[in-house]
Amino acid sequence: AKDKWRIRWDIQKQDNGNVNYMEHEFDHKPDSKEIRHTVISWINEQTDNIILTGFIWNDMNVWLSQENQFNYKVAYDLAVQTLGASLPVTFKFGTDNEPCYYKFSSIEQLKDFYTKAALHIQTTLEECWKAKDSFNLDLYQ
Repeated sequence: AKDKWRIRWDIQKQDNGNVNYMEHEFDHKPDSKEIRHTVISWINEQTDNIILTGFIWNDMNVWLSQENQFNYKVAYDLAVQTLGASLPVTFKFGTDNEPCYYKFSSIEQLKDFYTKAALHIQTTLEECWKAKDSFNLDLYQ
């Protein structure tokens, strides 16, 4: 109606009978490329957000920005290469309002943290790939 076209995805039925969904409005009839781009871009944004803010280690929120991921990898690699001589190393977790500082004193502690962070990233990426692979453009024709 009125030269407005809407697509909906990520439709989720709630226990109370309500439905939540994502929606995008176009001012023209979108072609399949636009529809796919809109939904896939949203999936990518959700994935980035889950990677960034969705990891909790030892009851602490861990901000997995690209910079932090790099810093964690460098610290872990250096600890392994130096057999722990580069330790201790301290990282700030939590939030700006509620920071948590954690000192890693052993390779085992750092390995536990780093491998769980890497697993969080890998699991999140796999879920993203599944969502992209299951996107059915035929529903929008």
